[in-house]
Amino acid sequence: MSASASVKSVTPPMVERRKGGTPLVCLTAYTTPVAAIADRHCDIILVGDSVGMVLHGLPSTLGVTLEMMILHGKAVRRGVEKALLVVDMPFGTYEESPEQAFRTAARLVAETGCAAVKLEGGVTMAETIRFLTRRGIPVMAHVGLTPQAVNSFGGYKVQGRGEDGDRILADARAVAEAGAFSVVLEKVPDALARRITAEVSIPTIGIGASPACDGQVLVIDDMLGMFTAFRPKFVKRYAELGHSAEAAVAAYAEDVRARAFPAAEHVFGDGADLSSLATSKPEGAE
Repeated sequence: MSASASVKSVTPPMVERRKGGTPLVCLTAYTTPVAAIADRHCDIILVGDSVGMVLHGLPSTLGVTLEMMILHGKAVRRGVEKALLVVDMPFGTYEESPEQAFRTAARLVAETGCAAVKLEGGVTMAETIRFLTRRGIPVMAHVGLTPQAVNSFGGYKVQGRGEDGDRILADARAVAEAGAFSVVLEKVPDALARRITAEVSIPTIGIGASPACDGQVLVIDDMLGMFTAFRPKFVKRYAELGHSAEAAVAAYAEDVRARAFPAAEHVFGDGADLSSLATSKPEGAE
């Protein structure tokens, strides 16, 4: 029996039972090492289509392909032992019909080993969510600001202000009734997020929503300060690794140009004393 066999993994029903309890912790991950770190602290790890912007330099999530999601999903799976692994369904791979969505979701589950998929949309996606869940594929829903519909919204704007809040509430109710085990609320007013959390039966996971949500999710590169192209208002930076990384690269470059790296302890010899390497210069050097 492997050492990991005794680790009890988080499941979609376990997440659903957390409604109103200790808040769920969720972060994105796209690589094995980062997934292993997040797994020690998170209930849910999301392989988000934000990978297109964060790692691939795309201007939005619209250019992300199914192959990209499978590649990163496999990498993250190798680093996860206990957290619930959820993989985003990319734009254009599920909206056409429930049957198209099932084919996409089945590939994601089979090829990445994820336990659930996430899709964007509310009322319009309820039929698809019902189709998937009845066929054994757990679904995390996503309403409010749905980045794959950014062109329709005219940008990454707050959704659900004023009377528009009824639309978002209807979306949240629809996905819950269709069988989603949780729903992400992105960039909606605090009061609306509180109302939805109180009125729907499944856990709400906020991102730019409200502390009253049943959980929170952030893009890990945002909260670590690695992605610096822009900083959404709802992001709290728990580190500034981008600045630290740049300082480290600059120090490395300086050492290389000064021949301070590699030093004697970083190279291999044939058994002779290497201490002279620390001060010697190559023949012809000034």
